Parts: sequence; structure tokens; C-alpha cells
Amino acid sequence: MRKSFFSLLFILLVAGFSYQSLACTNFIITKGASADGSVMITYSADSHVLYGELFYWPARDWPAGSMLDVTDWDSGKPMGKIPQVKHTYNVVGNMNEHQVAIGETTYGGREELFTQKGAIMDYGSLIYISLQRCKTAREVVKNFGELTEKYGYASEGESFSISDANEAWILEMIGKGEGQLGAVWVAMRVPDGYICGHANQARITTFPLNDPENCIYSKDVITFARSKGWFDGKDEEFSFSDTYAPVTFSGARACEARVWAMFNRVNSNMGQYEDYAMGHLARGKWGYTTNRMPLWIKPDKKVSVHDVMNLMRDHFEGTKMDMNKDLGAGPFHAPYRWRPMTWKIDSVDYVHERAISTQQTGFIFVAQSRNWLPDPVGGIFWFGVDDTYTMVFSPMYCGMTKIPEAYKVGNGDMLHYSPTSAFWTFNLVANWAYTKYDYMIKDIQPLQQEMENNYIKQTSQEIDKKAAELYKTDKKAAIKFITDYSVKTGQATVKRWQELFQYLVVKYIDGNIKKEKDGKFETNPYGVPVMPSQPGYSNWWLKEIVKDHGDVIRETGPAGH
Repeated sequence: MRKSFFSLLFILLVAGFSYQSLACTNFIITKGASADGSVMITYSADSHVLYGELFYWPARDWPAGSMLDVTDWDSGKPMGKIPQVKHTYNVVGNMNEHQVAIGETTYGGREELFTQKGAIMDYGSLIYISLQRCKTAREVVKNFGELTEKYGYASEGESFSISDANEAWILEMIGKGEGQLGAVWVAMRVPDGYICGHANQARITTFPLNDPENCIYSKDVITFARSKGWFDGKDEEFSFSDTYAPVTFSGARACEARVWAMFNRVNSNMGQYEDYAMGHLARGKWGYTTNRMPLWIKPDKKVSVHDVMNLMRDHFEGTKMDMNKDLGAGPFHAPYRWRPMTWKIDSVDYVHERAISTQQTGFIFVAQSRNWLPDPVGGIFWFGVDDTYTMVFSPMYCGMTKIPEAYKVGNGDMLHYSPTSAFWTFNLVANWAYTKYDYMIKDIQPLQQEMENNYIKQTSQEIDKKAAELYKTDKKAAIKFITDYSVKTGQATVKRWQELFQYLVVKYIDGNIKKEKDGKFETNPYGVPVMPSQPGYSNWWLKEIVKDHGDVIRETGPAGH
């Protein structure tokens, strides 16, 4: 390896002390791992400046010679133009009318590969251009390769979840840095019956070199690493992640730990990887990490769409990293930690956990693709905004042609409150709940689960069947039917959450808890509210107060005693 090991060691030493607030979590569920035979991917888009709204591009025919403006997804910076295709598909959020869905998480990787002069294709453009052009997941993989080879790659290292109604892939990519356009990448089909995931850490290690049915990669993914002096072993020993994005302490503890948390909830043998998830890494040849958990696992039992929604709700409950248990949760056990995520006391570094459920989520989805239904009906884009623990997934059929006003782009933004927007409505409930969490969450989650169960039952037992039958004879009428349902349901979701917020404000104002009887706030015979409950603090928290301030607040008794 010559100089490569020392370069890697430097990266590990520097990055090991960097515990950034890394964003986004994706899970991938193949049809053989799902209870109903659907393919699902999830995506939690987490950012402190991302406003949750539902993007939409209608299907469209384009005149010959049309050009497409490419804009950097994160910054809005104009990047360049590329030729437009003859026809683009209907896209709702991150899912198109052919049930193709794409999600991503940024892992960064080697910093010298972050910039590429002349590159115009960023990760967001890859996603949304491909959704408008591709009918299958495999087409997306091919399109990613072709676009980056021709137009360069203008983002950091990315992991992508790519699915259709029959299969799902994980694709990992990083640019080539200055000097040449393009990217190096590997895409692997998740075996049927298995579950995969990624969360801001590259996860593909070694991969089959002669299995194009299940593994596709850029032709220079290994030779490029050799040219940089980063690898000199046999091709079959090459690890994409360990070469281009080595796992660091933060890569394990803040990123891989989220994947482990999901794996741990569906597979009883994942306890053996808890030490890895906590950031305790073992190194081998070329500095490769030797105690990594598998890229995918088989669940103990098949998971339903509601199971998958709830997998996106996690604070490491039941593990050593459980965020409900330590003093940081406060007197009302709020499993949230305000940023920054690292601090130093007496020259010792400490960290807060980075969980799947987090306060800074912009939007989240579960994309469900079902091959037994017509494409516009088969794909349901279960969409929501803000913290996964306190939001509701609302069904948006992939063939819909209108967006509910509450979720529409432009209805408020991160700097402007809108009383009719879903994002601000769900934030009101979540942020109010953080103040007396262990009480309010008991009011929030039963309603959340009830609404989602009702939507799942309604879509699977009623809407799917009506829409599929209508689609046989009148496709336009079927599209209108699923559009009307999605819009109406989305608006109803937000309205019900607005009502919930009003209820929570009345019930928990000023730290009190109003009493209820027969579903109403309790009053005396004359309509005056009865005295509210004032449960105060739990005994364990009072003990902490005494430890901190006991000499000042202790009752000393009468003088002379």
C-alpha cells in the first residue's frame, strides 16, 4: 500500500473526533421480506434547514431540441443544461408513475474527491431526472452511470436506495475529484427476502465482479483506486466503502448505529454487532474494518407496511444507547438532544446519540410498490413531515396529478410560518410535546397509529380495488379517483393534527394536566374547570436536583433545632 495506509490513518484520526449532525436514513425491504409482497424503501430527509413539502412534476411531452436546466438540489445554484428527453413521467415526491422510487443518504468519503471542475450533475439532479426518465430500478442504475460519465458528478459520496415493484438496489457513488469528469460506483441488488439500509456511511464492501444480474459497477471503480495508491491487492479483495469512505467512530456511532437499530428490531441475532454500532472498530489489512455488520439481513418474520413505518420511529429503545434513560432526557424523558452533538469536559470528548427519529426531519416517506396492481395505483408514496415519532404517514398514490394544499411547495417555508401547512402543523405538536414528553406522547401516538392503520386498511381494502377496476375501462377516471382520495386524505390528516395541537395546548398549559371524564375536560356542576393534576417531577429527577443544589433548597427547620 506504500503511502495509502498512512493517508487512511490520518483520515481516521481526524474524522474519528468529528461527530457531525449527519442527515438521512434509508431502509430497503424486498418483496420476499414484506408481508404482502410489496417492495418498500424509506427515506428520512433530515436537515436543520430543510422545509418539508411534497415535490411534483407532471408527465409531459417535450419538443425536439428542448434543453433541461440542471440546478444543484441543495443550494439552488444553476449548474448547466442537458438535452431533454421526448417524454418525462409523472413524479410525486421521490416516486414516479411506474412505481420507481429513489432515496439517498450522504456519506461524504474522501475529501479530495468532493469537487470536480466542470461537473454539473449533483445527487439531487440524478434522483429527480432519473425519476422522470426511468421505468425500472435497473434503468435508474444505468442512467446514473451514463449521466455522471457524460456530465460529471458534483456531490460528495452518496448511497442511494432504488426500487420498483419487483426489486430493490443499493448504489454507492463518489466523484473522481479534480482532473477528470465522472464517478466511481457500485450497485448491488438486495437479495429477495432480505432487508438492507444505509444512514450516512458507505456500506458496500467487497462485491461480485462477474454477476451483472445482481451487481453492476463503473468499469474503473478498482483501477481508479489503484491509480491513487489507495489499494494494491487482488480485485476480489477490494472494498468500496473501506477504500473510498472508511468507517470512523462517528461513521459507526452516528450513522451505522441507525441501520443496526433497525436490523436489531427485525433480527434476533444482531446483538453481536452492538459493539460495532457503538463505534468500537477493529482494523485489518489495508486498514479495512473487520468487525462490520452485514450489508443486508433476513428478518425473523416478514414485515408489513405499518411495521416499516414504525421502524422509522426509534431512539435506540432497549439498547445501551437508549435515549430515554439517561439524564440527558430530562425530567420528562424526552429522547432528544439539542445540537451540537459533541462536547468536551475536562479534556474528555463526549457525544449525543444520533437516532433514526430526530427533531430536524424535513420530510419522510415509505415508498410502497406492488406488482399486482396497475402502476399508477400500485405505488403508494406514504408521506409525512417532521419528527417521525410524532407525525402521520398519509397515502399519496404515485399516479396522482395534484398535491394537497397543506403539503404543496410554496405553502410556507423555513422562515415563514403558514397555519395551513403540514410542516408547521406537525412541528407545533412535536415541539409542544418536547416540553412534557412522557405525558404528551401517550396522547399523540395512539392517534397516530389509529390514523395510519385506518389509511392502510382503507387503501388496501377499498381504494386499490375501486381504482384498479376503474383503470381497466377508464384510465383518466381512475387517475382522478386516486388523486381526489390522496388530496382529501392529506388535507384531513393535517386538519386532525391541528385539532390535536389545540387539545394538547389546553390540556398541558403551564405544566398542569387538566382532568378528563367521558372524553371531555372535567368541570364542576357550574362549568368551572376542576383543579388540574400537578404531578411535578419524578423522584429520580428530584434526587438530581438535590445533588446539584441541595444545600440551598433544603428546609433547615426552626431556629435552635
